[in-house]
Amino acid sequence: MKKLYWRIREQDSFETIFEMRVDLGQFTQNQMKQLLRALTARAGLNEAEIIGAFAKRKTKIANDLLLVQADPRYPTYSCGENPSFHASVVDEHGQITKFPPLDGLTSTPATGEQIMESRE
Repeated sequence: MKKLYWRIREQDSFETIFEMRVDLGQFTQNQMKQLLRALTARAGLNEAEIIGAFAKRKTKIANDLLLVQADPRYPTYSCGENPSFHASVVDEHGQITKFPPLDGLTSTPATGEQIMESRE
């Protein structure tokens, strides 16, 4: 069986600013989504924007700046806009894998739903 990794990238427009690869078993899907949110907040948001991202939905200060989006075809998650952070499951050659049942991944999205914990 081939070895799988999470590849974490920070991108500003089309330029890759940071890239790191870690063993797949180091993070669950949920932990990776939370990591992307934390990295996005640290890199590009001010305090008021972070507070709004955690506020109850449809309130005056609420925003979607820390929304994590899932790719429907591949185990890939994204958060943020310039800079943005992306995490993909890749093989030892850096190729993004399709959605097989993978150890460490508890579920796979059937559609390109936007994934974020409820703020209610």
